[in-house]
Amino acid sequence: MPRVKRGKVAVKKRRKILEYTKGFKWGRKSKERAAKEALLHAWVHAFHGRKEKKRNFRRLWQTKINAASRNLGLTYKELIAGLKKKNIIIDRKILSELASDHPKIFEKVVEKIKV
Repeated sequence: MPRVKRGKVAVKKRRKILEYTKGFKWGRKSKERAAKEALLHAWVHAFHGRKEKKRNFRRLWQTKINAASRNLGLTYKELIAGLKKKNIIIDRKILSELASDHPKIFEKVVEKIKV
């Protein structure tokens, strides 16, 4: 069998790894073995972070809705239960936007529940 020189492929592979680690501290940005290890951990944290971000935003929306609904004489729990009972389908993201940016519309939604 003829000899195969893998220089181009190997170098390309290394460069790709080191491009991902640009901006990392110490040898993790320049040494291949350390860079691979750093990337394994970084990608795990990134995956968890994407999931955590969704949780954090949902908590923020709930807090905004609760604050706005308490000003109108309802708790968050009562508001959500009322929405389900009246079959009004508005998700928490939109409700929080209404509560913070459009309080008049939010008041109308709360009035529909109170009636």
